[in-house]
Amino acid sequence: MFKKVLIANRGEVAVRITNTLQQMGIVAVAVHSEPDRWGLHVRRADEAYALEGETAADTYLRINRIIEVAKSCGADAIHPGYGFLSENAAFAQACIDAGIVFIGPTPDVIRKMGDKMIAKTTLADAGVPVVPGYWDNGNADIATLEREAERIGYPVLIKAAAGGGGKGMRVARTPDELRSGVDVARRESVSAFGDDRVFLEKYVTSPRHVEFQIFGDSTGRAVHMFERECSIQRRHQKIIEESPSPALSPELREKMAAAAVRTAEAIGYTGAGTVEFILDESGSFYFLEVNTRLQVEHPITEMRLQLDLVRLQVEVAAGMPLTFEQNDLEPAGHAIECRIYAEDAARGFLPSVGEIRQFDAPAGANVRLDSGVFAGDHVTVYYDPMLAKLAVWGQTRDEALARMAWALRRFVVTGVTTNIAFLASVIRHPQFQKGEYDTHFLDAFDLEDGEQIPDEVLVAAAMLAGRTKATGHGEKAVTTSASPWRNAGRWRGV
Repeated sequence: MFKKVLIANRGEVAVRITNTLQQMGIVAVAVHSEPDRWGLHVRRADEAYALEGETAADTYLRINRIIEVAKSCGADAIHPGYGFLSENAAFAQACIDAGIVFIGPTPDVIRKMGDKMIAKTTLADAGVPVVPGYWDNGNADIATLEREAERIGYPVLIKAAAGGGGKGMRVARTPDELRSGVDVARRESVSAFGDDRVFLEKYVTSPRHVEFQIFGDSTGRAVHMFERECSIQRRHQKIIEESPSPALSPELREKMAAAAVRTAEAIGYTGAGTVEFILDESGSFYFLEVNTRLQVEHPITEMRLQLDLVRLQVEVAAGMPLTFEQNDLEPAGHAIECRIYAEDAARGFLPSVGEIRQFDAPAGANVRLDSGVFAGDHVTVYYDPMLAKLAVWGQTRDEALARMAWALRRFVVTGVTTNIAFLASVIRHPQFQKGEYDTHFLDAFDLEDGEQIPDEVLVAAAMLAGRTKATGHGEKAVTTSASPWRNAGRWRGV
């Protein structure tokens, strides 16, 4: 087993990985940018090293510098978390070349699954259902794309071959929209991924996004760990996930799970990964992509199966086989996760930056919080504004929904604006309560104003304004553009 592992990430996922490593008796090594010098993931780690810079490009995306730190501190392995370099084949290869174990799949698997066109071709050949479309070399001229769009049938989805997170993606309902959409998608793809290749897919008008957790070991064995429903999205980013999916019958679940395992076996997958599917109204499902890493929403799988996926990742990377068979996995109950962001849902989800003055998270039986921040910490412009993930478990979906509603009502954050009230509005929406939603649910969703703000909350919020607080950055007066009066209404009006 490894003695020391470097975590090439920050925030809540770095804290979460640190917890498991330390429980396994492994030294956890953090790296950090200048804005993260006093971050929670740095405080929790056994060792921490600076990456000298502020932006992600200067720090957490610097392959050579991270490898240099890992070698100098004597790390046996690197865990990439998710985001940043987690799905970067060059980084995985650089680890191997340096004699350091990359905790994840092989560089070849990452490379192939990172190219959406190669992934679709590979999985179609393995008998996994894929969305009808056109994926040749990605460089087809507009005349060819127009002809293929007519064959597929409008509307079509223009997607970047190297894409992810909604970048380089456009819906075209007419030839005119196709021409303009291809131009925009290519520009976005070049900017985000340095790759202008695009392909076409049939656009499913009322899709649900259902993914299956997969896990493989070095013996070639692969299992699935059941599904997660991820259809509550904004701008193609998930914000609420639940397991099991309220849309799946036992028969459909079995078919999709078999396709997920077939995917893992076809590509020789090792470690934790996710096979994502699009599910249409008729019950037909299609392969979307493979995420070659741990997913943000993995806690709900862990809660239903009572497993530690990070521990399993580390063990498999160390050459240990999985100690269970598919039939040994018996999920229990229902789990839901909400992503807590520093953003203003009423203003187009505009990110909110500044000092977190109060961070009072709910606690109780079957309530889990994965967080990378604390009161006195700062939300900066440099990184994703996700503060935490709140997950709950219940014996039934109704019990889990009630527990999540309770937990959100008791989640207090001031100093920055959060999406907590928005999440609570979604959780209590009748359509969500019935499990009848798709990926377009939030498109027409109106944020409710919430209840009257109690006087004591307003007084407390006012007292916070202008208050001086000692932080890891030294004594300084609180300055933030977020109004504590407005924020109080946001977190209390649930």
